[in-house]
Amino acid sequence: MTTQDKTIITVECTVNAPVEKVWEYWTKPEHIIQWSNASDDWHTPRAENNLRTGGSFSSRMEAKDGSMGFDFGGVYDAVTPNQYIEYTLGDRRKVKINFSAQGKQTKITESFEAENMHSVEMQKGGWQAILNNFKKYTENK
Repeated sequence: MTTQDKTIITVECTVNAPVEKVWEYWTKPEHIIQWSNASDDWHTPRAENNLRTGGSFSSRMEAKDGSMGFDFGGVYDAVTPNQYIEYTLGDRRKVKINFSAQGKQTKITESFEAENMHSVEMQKGGWQAILNNFKKYTENK
């Protein structure tokens, strides 16, 4: 039996908002549907979130023209409010997110296991675009 090394991709940004606001906007469905898209021609019409270890989450991501869409979801493995989230996606990949309070700013570092369908660069670009959308939404609310 062989063990395959997993490629870990990391994206990050610093949000000009305190960690309490960042945490709320990251985890509450009414906010998730506002920022969880990589480009303006996509949207997230619904999101559900049971934020606790063992709890699940689900978002529906769709092209605005209805041409395609997919469900994004998983189960939380660890949750430390205002600090850390770890979850397993439906396809068994792991994701870890650190929220680091830095005065009136919050640094978000998100690391995830790459999937095999798309290039590492494409995956990193997509996840970074969503993170940048989150930053823009949170700073302008």
